[in-house]
Amino acid sequence: MLKEILREEAEESVDINLSPMIDCIFILLIFFILTTVFVQETGIEVDKPEAAGSIPLEEDSILIGISADERIFYGGQEIGLAGVRPTVHRIIISEDVSVIIQADQSTSHGMFSKVYGEAKAAGAKRIHFSTDSVLHLQGG
Repeated sequence: MLKEILREEAEESVDINLSPMIDCIFILLIFFILTTVFVQETGIEVDKPEAAGSIPLEEDSILIGISADERIFYGGQEIGLAGVRPTVHRIIISEDVSVIIQADQSTSHGMFSKVYGEAKAAGAKRIHFSTDSVLHLQGG
């Protein structure tokens, strides 16, 4: 009788339920996707002017690019001067972020100031411009 009970217990298979572990992995995956910071690029190659001093800015920013032929881009799409204000306004309503203007070094100061003015009119409080940082050494 004891042998039969032990034999029945030995013959029963043990199953491991993986569903709770898979649920936890998906929850962690969703958490990391939602909390990751995605950097938006301007979508164009800009030859930025050089500057002797610069500070790094936060990654969560609105990047607006001005090409050498003075076309304005955001996220790889041309938005034009008229599109700067609504684009910046739409983004800063949901979160307080900086606006970074990446202007080509051959862009006129007038175009840069117009884009700056549109971003300011949209309600942006922190507006910066992007440069290539270069260390100038002076001999002595």
